[in-house]
Amino acid sequence: MTITKDMLIGDILDMDSAAGEYFMAIGMHCLGCPCSRGESVEQACAAHGTDCDALLQKLNKHFENK
Repeated sequence: MTITKDMLIGDILDMDSAAGEYFMAIGMHCLGCPCSRGESVEQACAAHGTDCDALLQKLNKHFENK
C-alpha cells in the first residue's frame, strides 16, 4: 500500500490510527473533525504550510513497517 497526496486523511487513519502522529506533527490537531478527515494529504499540507513530499515519505515508511 502506497500513501499518495490524493488520499483522504480519514482513509489513512482508518487503516492505522497511529499514523495520526504524523499529522499532529505538522500542526493538524483536529483529526477527529469531519472536515479534516475529508481532506487529502495534499490539502492538509497546504493548509498547514508543510512539505507534502516529506510527510508522504514518513507515512509510507510507517506503513512499510506494518
